[in-house]
Amino acid sequence: MTERNIRVEPIDRFAVEDQEVEIVERKGLGHPDSICDGIAESVSQALAQTYLDRVGKVLHYNTDETQLVAGSAAPAFGGGEVIEPIYLLIVGRATKHYVDADGTEYHIPTDTVALRAARDYLAEYFPELEFGTDVVVDVKLGEGSGDLQEVFSEEGATVPMANDTSFGVGHAPLTETERIVLEAEKRLNGPYATDNPAVGQDIKIMGKREGDDIEITVAAAIVDSYVEGMEDYIDEVDGVREFVTDVATEITDRTVDVHVNTADDYDEGAIYLTTTGTSAEQGDDGSVGRGNRANGLITPNRSMSMEATSGKNPVNHIGKIYNLLSTEIAESVVSEVDGIRDLRIRLLSQIGRPIDEPHVADAHVVTADGIDVADIEDDVSAIVDRELADVTDITRRVIDGELTTF
Repeated sequence: MTERNIRVEPIDRFAVEDQEVEIVERKGLGHPDSICDGIAESVSQALAQTYLDRVGKVLHYNTDETQLVAGSAAPAFGGGEVIEPIYLLIVGRATKHYVDADGTEYHIPTDTVALRAARDYLAEYFPELEFGTDVVVDVKLGEGSGDLQEVFSEEGATVPMANDTSFGVGHAPLTETERIVLEAEKRLNGPYATDNPAVGQDIKIMGKREGDDIEITVAAAIVDSYVEGMEDYIDEVDGVREFVTDVATEITDRTVDVHVNTADDYDEGAIYLTTTGTSAEQGDDGSVGRGNRANGLITPNRSMSMEATSGKNPVNHIGKIYNLLSTEIAESVVSEVDGIRDLRIRLLSQIGRPIDEPHVADAHVVTADGIDVADIEDDVSAIVDRELADVTDITRRVIDGELTTF
């Protein structure tokens, strides 16, 4: 039986929910940074699946350096136009040529796979962006180093060695402010957008809580072809405000004020109007890993890893695996062990060490009144150990698209 270095300790501070000031941010699906995250991860999944289909195992690749150069547009009520297209550059490494142990030679069309994945992703999530005209995608994938030391294959997975000395951080449960910010954006870019196509995909939400007073600031791109004038625009902004307020009141009994597009000046006609539904059409560049962390949020009240999760190889890249796994562990512990108000999981790798045996797995706990950490330490340790033993399941779920990375 593997002996893992697992530590469970009390946190000598208040739970985030009890801190006087809390700040939470989410960059929505259409934010330029999130566009890069989404495309990098879709390309990653497509490459991994292509390797499995053709070779029977995932070969070396990384696509976590995708960049976006903003275009320019002339939005106008009733419909404007893109003047200069958005430029997306998919950058990374991928194995293009492989010879297996039997001498069978494989040539993998990695650039074609990447372009197709990017095209399909944009078509699914950005209906106002026309591929090839509104957005131009380029691919620069250098040659990868071939086989991984250990592999994830069709027959199953062996435990690979860590590719780096790095760490991942996860926490649970989400605070009320975190839940409002996360849920509001997901619903705005989900059911609400289906019924209200004038609201574009570029939705950024910032939550601020001072004591029991929560303020939510929403920046929502409005698509010009669906609004005929200022009155229509104001109706769309009011609709977003009402919807986010309703989401918030489902989650909290605290006082919540929602503000939408606060930079608008109706008298001057300066409003957040777009042709494509994203600020990437008008001077806002993007990059992988510059936005949301692996749990979908930016949380300055909590510990965070600065690793870009999207686009990394899911077999042995610690920057991806440990950030996703630590979040999964935190959520599992909180759901299975009573009496935990706040939990932080930190996983530290050591290069060349099996990824199911971290250099340290550290659980910091804030317990409810009347509960001592010693009362739950064994239960917490057992869950951490169980999840680490099943670390290769993270790889499978990432490739299958079951886990989100931003």
